[in-house]
Amino acid sequence: MNDVAIIGTGQTKFSKEEADIEKLLFESANNCIKSISNCSVKDIDGVLVSTNNNSKYMSAILSELLDIKPRIAHSIEHLCSSGTNAIISAYSYISSGLADIVLVSGVDSATNPGQILEWDRSRGNLEHPIYWASMLTKAHKRKFQTSEEELAIVSAKNHKHAMNNPHAYSNEPKTISEIMNSKQITDDLRIMDCSRSCSGSSSVILTSEKFAKKFSDNPIWISGIGQKTTSASFTKNNINEIQSTQIAANSAYKMAHILPNDIDVAEVHDAFSVCELMAISELGITSGENSGEFVRNLFNTEDKMVNPRGGLIGAGHPLGATGVSQVIEITNQLQGKSNKRQIDNARIGLIHNMSAAGTSSSVMVMKN
Repeated sequence: MNDVAIIGTGQTKFSKEEADIEKLLFESANNCIKSISNCSVKDIDGVLVSTNNNSKYMSAILSELLDIKPRIAHSIEHLCSSGTNAIISAYSYISSGLADIVLVSGVDSATNPGQILEWDRSRGNLEHPIYWASMLTKAHKRKFQTSEEELAIVSAKNHKHAMNNPHAYSNEPKTISEIMNSKQITDDLRIMDCSRSCSGSSSVILTSEKFAKKFSDNPIWISGIGQKTTSASFTKNNINEIQSTQIAANSAYKMAHILPNDIDVAEVHDAFSVCELMAISELGITSGENSGEFVRNLFNTEDKMVNPRGGLIGAGHPLGATGVSQVIEITNQLQGKSNKRQIDNARIGLIHNMSAAGTSSSVMVMKN
């Protein structure tokens, strides 16, 4: 098996406005290719597009726009974790020797149709994600005595981090009080506990060890991968835990030969405030009963270990681009290129992404 590295990255700014996804794709992919000084489009033999948009044949369209004629080209849709899964697919192609250099571009628009899983009729009239997020929040409060303030701190922290992210859809700080007094949309969920669907695109280029040193002085290696899908139907899940994340994380840690306390910086899925509290517990970064206090300490000490780019809440959530953007942040952190967001001496980074109330999770470990 070939070792696989990230050697190039490119993004667009995430925006609240509707946008043409072909233009967004071209912009981020072109920025990505330009980030590698001696890489030509002729070197790229794989193009994968992650999106929840209903447009067809996007990988071939992007290839034509860039004048790439890839051996492998297709699109990947997996709700919120589409981007991460596309990168894992690219890893698999390169690791197996089916491709050498793969471009992965994620994209979605502010009005993308991928927020609701229409197949899952067990959700009934509660099909929108805010309803399952409300159930998870209620369960977390009951099990761990999680306070409204601790949930608000997750959002406040991530909005604060997004202030230093030029690609975030908003760079405005939000106070804990402002979040706790924002519009109530369910019994346990306020509007500022939620991430925002937006327009944006993010791209990365992956390559085998054979080409990594040729194109980059500082490649970032994917050293561990874990994926698990436990179901599609929300009612088959235990709302007190995210089992898919536990299993995926353990697989990634085993493959990377690390333990949770080895992680220097993590991008975790925070589509809603409670998701971050659950994720850091399931990933083994802290325990469930200490998750609220853990995030409070990060906020009070201005420690950017978790979601330094602002997470989904602070940076925005264009579904197909989110997982790719998370990988870009960890790549930049491990290369020491995150400017005001930079974690000191970051050597090991983690990406966590999940879909549909945690029925499916993907975890990646990266090293410099």
